[in-house]
Amino acid sequence: MAKGNKNTEQGLWAITSPVKYHMAGGVFLAMVNGALMILCNVLLANIIGIIIGGQLSLFGRSLNFRQSFWLLTTAIIITFIIRYYSFIVSHLGAFKLETIIRTNVTIRLGEVPLGYIIATGTGSLKKVLLDDVKSLHAFVADSTPMIGKSIITPIVSLIVMIAIDWRLALAAVGILVLGIILMYGAMKDDAEHRQRYEQSQSDINKAVIEFVQAMPVVRTFDDGNTSSKRYNLALERYMHHTKTWIKLTAIPGKIALIILSPLPTLLTVTGLGILLVNGGSLGLEGFIAAIMVSTGMADALMPLMWFNQALKKAHAAAVRIHEVNGLPILKKAAAPKVPTSYDVTFDDVSFSYNNDDIHALKNISFSVPQNTTTALVGPSGAGKSTVARLIPRFWDINKGSIRIGGVDIRDIDANVLMDTVSFVFQDTFLFNDTLAGNIRIAKSDATNDEVIAAAKAAQIHDFIMTLPNGYETMAGDRGANLSGGQKQRITIARAILRNAPIIILDEATAFADPENEEEIVKALSNLLKHKTVIVIAHKLSTIKDVDQIIAFDKGELTEAGKHDELLAIDRTYAALWKNYTLAQNWDVHHKGGAL
Repeated sequence: MAKGNKNTEQGLWAITSPVKYHMAGGVFLAMVNGALMILCNVLLANIIGIIIGGQLSLFGRSLNFRQSFWLLTTAIIITFIIRYYSFIVSHLGAFKLETIIRTNVTIRLGEVPLGYIIATGTGSLKKVLLDDVKSLHAFVADSTPMIGKSIITPIVSLIVMIAIDWRLALAAVGILVLGIILMYGAMKDDAEHRQRYEQSQSDINKAVIEFVQAMPVVRTFDDGNTSSKRYNLALERYMHHTKTWIKLTAIPGKIALIILSPLPTLLTVTGLGILLVNGGSLGLEGFIAAIMVSTGMADALMPLMWFNQALKKAHAAAVRIHEVNGLPILKKAAAPKVPTSYDVTFDDVSFSYNNDDIHALKNISFSVPQNTTTALVGPSGAGKSTVARLIPRFWDINKGSIRIGGVDIRDIDANVLMDTVSFVFQDTFLFNDTLAGNIRIAKSDATNDEVIAAAKAAQIHDFIMTLPNGYETMAGDRGANLSGGQKQRITIARAILRNAPIIILDEATAFADPENEEEIVKALSNLLKHKTVIVIAHKLSTIKDVDQIIAFDKGELTEAGKHDELLAIDRTYAALWKNYTLAQNWDVHHKGGAL
């Protein structure tokens, strides 16, 4: 545990090092501010003492009314100025750190394999980029000045209290020591409880994002329980961890908070001070100064308790950010090569998602000649989608090699590889941007004529021109203003504009209505001209005439060939074809045979 805490601290200070001078400046100014505030209290007490007929003497020195008044006025003005600049310095550092962290994390995410981003999930990444960065912002902006003030104020207050009367100082310190002991007991095992609390928060984030994204399904099929089951379970875990944490710390924590509040210290010092004044061992002006200064220790130590919580929260945030920044990046080739042809070859490829013994693919070998179409088929979980995603290096393989034009994809620059391979998924995604902007994502410097030409080839231009704002029409969040088929044709227009020589097609017509399917098929025919095409096939009727069909089952390649050849072999593909034809012949009256 101690080692983990040390590593956590190193992580926090390492990640905030770019703004260490802002933090140090904020702490220093806050310390000066805290010392000046104690001075203001002492000077005010001296003025009151002079008015009632006494005079405060500290360290053998005393000030008259005029000196005290002008010094108090000057100290108040300087205090406000320093507080103002302390706020500016710390917040400038916080915004600078926020920019640096988000920039670094974004750059890192752009360098890691896309597979890691998919596996990490949007909930966890959202927590890092938003919540964790916000925690570090708050730590730098608010907590570091607070620690400066909280350190200097008790020290100066204690020194002044000793100068006034050591007995009053001892009483004030005794109250604080008792409160600190109780608070220490309340904070026992705090790190373990906080870790569970943070994890349960992350689970809620994931569940909420999933619930919102699945809202159309929820609204259609919700039975009042199952649709929100995962969210409810995450919420229950969060409530359980929170209640457990509160239950263990509530009573000692409340007692400690009461003792560490200014009131117990004030009452103790006031009671003892009255006895000392009545006994003649303490002057009235000293009594007034002690009352005004004594609460400075409690007022400063209470923020320290909250700072401890902010520190732990910032530690946890720093660790998660370091974990993202520590994700393995795609290894860059020492001498990048550019393929001159666009055939695709898998040579004895094996792959597992977690680098363990459970293989998603095992000893896969096949070739896709240039300008031909190959269909990947197989039952769910057979490995066909994994094959497709390994070609643009969503992950790096464990064994073997994948080559494009005879060049290992690990020897191809990542940008060149992305320009070489283009995906068209059945699950489309559009940004909340104009239709032209969504198409132009494929080629940022594309002219309007190039965008329009791509849209025409994708059979979406005529529809766009019927819209009041044409190509400047907003697609809406995730393309909410368009139908599924229209969104699909926008994504095909992207791929046409990209003009990559290798196209990986995840059955784009799987969920299209007949009218849109006809338009999508026309669009695809324009996209796939003179390309090396790999199709992840769902509708087997659409791939009967392709150049090559490759069947997978349980991560292994079972057979390869043309439609008739694979039917004759009577293995994986034949079984899939039989089930497919039965499904095609089924209707609401259950004609066509049983499934």
